[in-house]
Amino acid sequence: MTIAEEIHQRLQAAFAPETLQVQDDSEKHRGHGGWSEGGESHFSVLIRAPTLAAMPRLARHRAVNAALGADLIGRIHALALDAG
Repeated sequence: MTIAEEIHQRLQAAFAPETLQVQDDSEKHRGHGGWSEGGESHFSVLIRAPTLAAMPRLARHRAVNAALGADLIGRIHALALDAG
């Protein structure tokens, strides 16, 4: 399973979102800090879920990070999050 698939699976399980898109943006960061051969270092997530919409922005980010877990967060370099 790819990291993008893991991100999708964990967020789907935690929030049952109406919208969930996970994109591996690693190639856009080739040569920058944190980039690694083969990708899976930089991701963008768009998620819309009622539970997240009710939270302030910082709480949404914390909830997403908690749902992903320290083990998964530790394997990626960057996560751009559009949550609501």
